[in-house]
Amino acid sequence: IRQAVIAGWTGRDPVARDKHIAELEALGIARPATTPIYYRCSARRLTFADAIEVCGEESSGEVEFVLIGWQGRIFVGCGSDHTDRKVESYSVTVSKQMCDKPVASELWELEDVIGHWDQLILRSWATIGGQRVLYQEGTLDHMLPVNDLIARGFNGGKLPDDCAMFGGTFAAKGGIRPASRFEFELEDPVLKRKISHGYDVVTLPVRG
Repeated sequence: IRQAVIAGWTGRDPVARDKHIAELEALGIARPATTPIYYRCSARRLTFADAIEVCGEESSGEVEFVLIGWQGRIFVGCGSDHTDRKVESYSVTVSKQMCDKPVASELWELEDVIGHWDQLILRSWATIGGQRVLYQEGTLDHMLPVNDLIARGFNGGKLPDDCAMFGGTFAAKGGIRPASRFEFELEDPVLKRKISHGYDVVTLPVRG
């Protein structure tokens, strides 16, 4: 992977999208320049690791599908756009660079799932205070169609080879909060299979 893209504001419902933008503005988080928006981060941030290190207690994961371009084909995977929320409050772009992005090691061909794309399910669990709780869950019919998402983000409307794009996420049940472990999956209920991964979050002390 030579290029990593984090797509944001990928929801299909413009009313819900604008409501959430207003909520974030009230918290001091700037309105995105465009919707959707395509943030860049270092491709080196992608990892298959089962643990990541973060600074302080103010980061959290979020499950997303991941598209990968390779030799003119597109593959579908699953990852976590782990983000430093304190940094996000003053720069979303910088926050995307702060944390490693764990991804599962399995991929599917897009052409094998495009016919039932809207039925795919993203799901995550967070271990908080020693308790494993369902953190996010939703079907992809709530997000922009995958071909539309690609067309808006890249010249020529094609995902480049050697590029990985995270495709957006769902609201957290109970609100965004840190966890000691984060697990996520992409489920295909039609072909009855899942892509899954999990990782521990190791918190490094902030000395000032």
